[in-house]
Order: sequence, then C-alpha cells, then structure tokens
Amino acid sequence: MKNVEKYKKGYFMPPQVDMSWTSKEYPDKAPVWCSVDLRDGNQALVIPMSLEEKLEFYKMLIRMGFKEIEVGFPAASETEFEFLRTLVERNMIPDDVTVQVLTQAREHIIRKTFKALKGVKHAIVHLYNSTSYAQRQQVFRKSKEEIKQMAVDGAKLLKRLTEEAGANYRFEYSPESFTGTEPEFALDVCNAVLDVWQPEADRKAIINLPSTVQMSMPHVYAAQIAYMSQNLKYRDNVVLSLHPHNDRGTGVADAEMGLLAGADRIEGTLFGNGERTGNVDIVTIGMNMYAMGVDPGIDFSYLPEVVEMYERVTRMHVYERQPYAGKLVFAAFSGSHQDAIAKGMKFREDHREQYWTVPYLLVDPKDVGREYEADVIRINSQSGKGGVGFIMEHNYGIRMPKKMRENFSYFVKDVSDHRHQELKPDEIHRLFMDNYLDVVTPLQMENFTIQKQNGHWKGQILMKANGKDVVFQGEGNGQLAAAAHAICDAYGITVSHLEYSEHDLDRDPSSRGIAYFGLTDENGQTTWGAGIDTDTMTASIRAFVSAINRMPGMAERITFRNLSSSYDQIHDFCRSASHH
Repeated sequence: MKNVEKYKKGYFMPPQVDMSWTSKEYPDKAPVWCSVDLRDGNQALVIPMSLEEKLEFYKMLIRMGFKEIEVGFPAASETEFEFLRTLVERNMIPDDVTVQVLTQAREHIIRKTFKALKGVKHAIVHLYNSTSYAQRQQVFRKSKEEIKQMAVDGAKLLKRLTEEAGANYRFEYSPESFTGTEPEFALDVCNAVLDVWQPEADRKAIINLPSTVQMSMPHVYAAQIAYMSQNLKYRDNVVLSLHPHNDRGTGVADAEMGLLAGADRIEGTLFGNGERTGNVDIVTIGMNMYAMGVDPGIDFSYLPEVVEMYERVTRMHVYERQPYAGKLVFAAFSGSHQDAIAKGMKFREDHREQYWTVPYLLVDPKDVGREYEADVIRINSQSGKGGVGFIMEHNYGIRMPKKMRENFSYFVKDVSDHRHQELKPDEIHRLFMDNYLDVVTPLQMENFTIQKQNGHWKGQILMKANGKDVVFQGEGNGQLAAAAHAICDAYGITVSHLEYSEHDLDRDPSSRGIAYFGLTDENGQTTWGAGIDTDTMTASIRAFVSAINRMPGMAERITFRNLSSSYDQIHDFCRSASHH
C-alpha cells in the first residue's frame, strides 16, 4: 500500500518488561465486571437511547448479574443527568449494585456530577484526564507536570466533596489514552492520585488503564499492565481495571492477556458496542471463561432475549457471526460437520458424558438459550445425511435406517438446491411426509387379513388400483412375506433385496409405530417407503406399499395390467376381514 512510511508505533514499552504471566493458561476466576453500555456504548449510537430505553437496558444488566454499572456522564447533558436522578427517585438501584459515573478532571464538571449523585448509596466516581504524548503535545499543550497536577487536583476535589456529602463513594482514576502514554509517566500520575485517596482494604481505589485507542499487539498491552500492577502504590488496596477498545480487532485478547498480567476488573459492553470499532465484548470474554469451566459470574443463559432487547433499544445489529450470540454461530450446514455433531450428541447421550466435547460446538447451545433444532443443524444444498437424520430424529422421533437416511438426504439437498434456500425443520418433515410416508398412489391399501395355516402364512389385501377395489392373495413364511407376495405376484414385481426396520414413534400406551421398507429391483435400484399406525403390521404393509408406489414405472405398470376383482371376491374378503 502507498503511504505506509507515514506510520510508526504510537505506544511505549515499559522500562522493565516482565512476561512471566504468559505461563498462565487462562484466567482461573472471573474479574469484577463493569458494564459501560449506558455511557460508552450509548454515546457511540447514531440515535442515543431514550430515557425509557436506557431504563430497560439497565434492568437487563441487573437481571444478568452486573454489580457495577456505569450509568453515564451526568455533567455531559440533561438527559444523562435525568437518567441517574430517575434511578434514584424510582428507587431502582439495588443495595448490592454500585452505579458508576464518569467525570473529567475539571472542577465545574465534578461539582455537577456530585449533584446528580445525591441520594445514591453506592457509587464509583470515575475521574479521568488524558495523559498521552500526542494529546499533551497537540490538544492540551501542557507539560507532564501540568497534566499530573490536573489529575491530582481532580482527585482532591472528589475526596473533599465526598466528605462534605457524608458519603462513602469509591474512586476510580483513568489516565485516558493510556496506550499512547509512556508507562512510567502513567505510573507516576496514578501513584500521585493514589497518594491523595489513600485507599484502604475496605474502600479500595480503582485504577483503570484504557486502551482508548488500540496501538499495539495484545502482549504489549499486557506487558504494560504487568508493569503497572507490579509498581502501583497501595497495590493490595487497588483494583486494577482494564477498559479495552477494539481498534485493532483484538479487544478480547487485550482483556484476557491483561487479566493474566495482573488486572482485576474489566469495563466493557454487551456485544462490543462503543466508540469507533467498539469496546471489548463482555459476552465473549465471559463465555470464553465459561467454556473453560470458569464461572463468569454473569448469566448468559438467555442470550436471545438479551440480543432482542439490545437490537431494539440501541438500533444496532448483532452480527450473525458474533461469538456466542450471533444467529449462525452454532449453525452447521456442511454435511461432514453435521454428521460429526449428530454422532457427538449421540455419543454424549449414550455414555452420559460429564464434560462437553461435541465436535464443532465449543459450548452447549442450550446453555445460552439456543435450540438444537433451530440453531445447530441447518439444512441446505451443502448438507448431508447426518444433519437431515439429526433433524428428523431429534425433532420428530423418526429414526430412518442408514441407507434410507442417505436416500432422503439426497432428496432434501436436491429440493434445497432447486429452491436456492435453506430448508427449515418443518419443511424437511413435510417433504418426508409427502414423499415417503403412506404413499397412496397408484396403489392404496384399504384392508388386509393374514392367517397362519399349517405353519404357513396366507394373506389377502384389499387395494384400490385405477379407481377400483382389487383383492390380492399371497403366501409366505412370515406375515410380511405373505403380504409382499400378494402385491408383487399380482403385478409381476421382482424384488432382489428387502430392507426392513420399525420402532415406536410415541411414548405412551397407545403409541404409534413407524416402519420403513427398502426395495431393490432387478436393476439394482432401491426405493424407500414408510408407514405409520398404532398396529405394527399395518404400519409395515403401508411402508411396503409406499416403497412399491415409489418404484420407477409403477403407475404405468398398474394402469397397463388394470386388474380387477368380482363383487363376490370383494364381499368374501370383507366378510373374512370382519371376523379378524
């Protein structure tokens, strides 16, 4: 690309680089979470949320289990001010929830912030000023000492106003644009602020280190965090917080590595909403922990509800491939993937596996409120027998024989291909019902009798063919064989191989059975049919007739033969059938 020469790194490595944290595999406990959706997320919206929309979002955050929520920048606008006052006046802040408010290190802004806080039991006052080299040089045109003094003066005012209010507010300080700040200078400013606040074990201060703009690879940010963690004063009484953005697309990696490097707290948003490319996505970080067996401390078990609310009140869209929350993140269209998932689910069921190890699914979709039938196995022209089989069995209890499942899957794929669209489970089920189950043309079975005589079975079947009732007779060494011969002998059908299976379809005393028949003709072509009835033999004969009806050229054969039975033959059959 042109103009690459105008870029260089904008970050600074710490004077001592400690990478010992890289020996840790993953965070073994959840951080303190702070949602900044109602502030950082809201200020990034094209149309900011209304008061009622913010209240709805706030209620969802409470329901999910957030204990620290940044509710806004009260001094920034009347809308922000009103929101916090509404929470207070409607008594909407639970005793175990702390609301956080943001303020610049400027006296009049701090004083207005404290007016908004009147009546709040538990609050974090979040003070910030920018410390980066670029902002010192270009925006504020101030020296390091002047920038530090702004932070110190703001810290002193927070402390004094809190004491005057008789409150017990906690304090947070952010060296904004930390990633573009020399780490030793950021440390100097943070320690100066801590000297003012004198944090104690029962009232810890929060030092928040934002990647206001991402400037480095994640391990560099983590090295900066490690340096700060190891050199901050009052470390045991300091909560080290991260506030990653996503300019380089590595916000989650920044947060996860930052936790390994010593951080205790994460500020982020649901689904990564926020300025520019967004804040770090708390859902992804939390669910990544969950997938490692670590309780995130936030309830993500009803993510579809959260997504619906989020999209409605923010007018933002959760991308279909958004980790854990996107509509397609659990979907498998590929035949091989579907087959592996289906087999994995069956293995898990058969072996009562304790741990989740299903191929291609990092977590159980049900744990985040998704459904297997709608969200996992998705059928289109790329799908295979495993996926189709899973849909039919999981949704409808239909366990086709392996070869029939393969035959049906090709049929489904062909339909999907011609329609150029995905097929929903109910559409797939309908294709089976209309094309494989109880097929009644050109032959329709109306009734039958089968009796055992002298160790041999004899059968009679009343069929409707060419609009006429016809009685067929056959013999065999079994009941099905007798029925099959009755039909095949009448029309000169030669079957070289039969495949049969059946199972209960329902789980109650009057359960229906479903039978499957595969018939291979003399040319080696196999057709399949299925039948359902409360009587197993009836279901089996219906399945056989369905398979016969689906054989190539059967309609022409039946029309050509045009078989018929006399009135007496039909009458005798009906009389015989009434006795059985």
